[in-house]
Amino acid sequence: MMRSHPVSHRLLHVLRHLDGWLLAFMIALLLLSAATVYSASGQNLPRLTGHFINIFIALSVLVVVANVPPHILARLGPPLYAAALVLLVVVAVAGEVRNGSRRWLNVGVGAFQPSEIMKVALPLMLAWWFQRREGLLRGRDYALAALLVLLPFLLILRQPDLGTALLIGASGFYLLFFAGLSWRVIGLLLVLGAASLPMVWHFMHDYQRQRILTLLNPEADPLGAGYHIIQSTIAIGSGGVFGKGWLHGSQAHLGFIPESTTDFVFAVFGEEFGLLGAGVLLALYLAIVARGLYIAAYAPSLFSRLMAATVSLNFFTYAFVNMGMVSGILPVVGVPLPLMSYGGTAMITLMTGFGIIMSVATHKSLNKT
Repeated sequence: MMRSHPVSHRLLHVLRHLDGWLLAFMIALLLLSAATVYSASGQNLPRLTGHFINIFIALSVLVVVANVPPHILARLGPPLYAAALVLLVVVAVAGEVRNGSRRWLNVGVGAFQPSEIMKVALPLMLAWWFQRREGLLRGRDYALAALLVLLPFLLILRQPDLGTALLIGASGFYLLFFAGLSWRVIGLLLVLGAASLPMVWHFMHDYQRQRILTLLNPEADPLGAGYHIIQSTIAIGSGGVFGKGWLHGSQAHLGFIPESTTDFVFAVFGEEFGLLGAGVLLALYLAIVARGLYIAAYAPSLFSRLMAATVSLNFFTYAFVNMGMVSGILPVVGVPLPLMSYGGTAMITLMTGFGIIMSVATHKSLNKT
């Protein structure tokens, strides 16, 4: 009878599917996140404990996904996409309404947003589709892929959740681009998008229009719609080059920054760590994106390349949109700062994506069937 491997050997087998550089950059971000959330919450230990629990769960998901070979992940694309799409339809019909938006689905023990599942399901579905059509791609293949992007985009936009809808749309665009969509078609789409802006403005909700107008002139309503942007830019500006020091941010601790542990956590970080700290944070984000694109460049199959590249650029987009929102150069759309903001669902979604990248990096062969 063969003797079973020691527990340590099994653990090493699991851990060897983690990319060391990518994991190191992510842990550095998570440590900065813990310090910032602790300060932003007013040194609230229960809040910090909840944040560490979220991190532990998300890292556990990452380890599990990283150990799943890419060819198995590819097979999950169609059923996961179909399930997420059905859930979005259920939300549209019987979802839970909060603050005027129907985005949540109550499952008894709690509520969740199916749009978070779609952030992973959509790129998996599209990468699976292009993998199957590799070498046979025609215009109709890209058209079908565009339809697969459009369906969840419209369902999420209807909730309404403009921020998440735009992120879903960006994810689909990245994957179509990496799959070989021609520059001529991309140019045509950009022209059509610009031409449709008046129509888009007409169908936007009043609060969405207000956010764009507030971006152009936040001082028009300093105690209402412009409050978030004004207070966050004051906090970032007051940090100067070196910052006020950890736990010494006056704007956050006096309660001027709204959603200081979630959407506007970058304002707290900028005030306490200054321009130098923001530079370090940006460098970590760029290092993660660069490592992901490096893994994509050396991936063994089309599916692996598409997934690694798309997840990496999605991560960059989330960070760019949040930082731009908090700095006053983009409208407020409710996008958390990846791996920095407090919140379990968004972090689990991100870690699932990074688990896929690590699976691509450490599984060198892929069954293309």
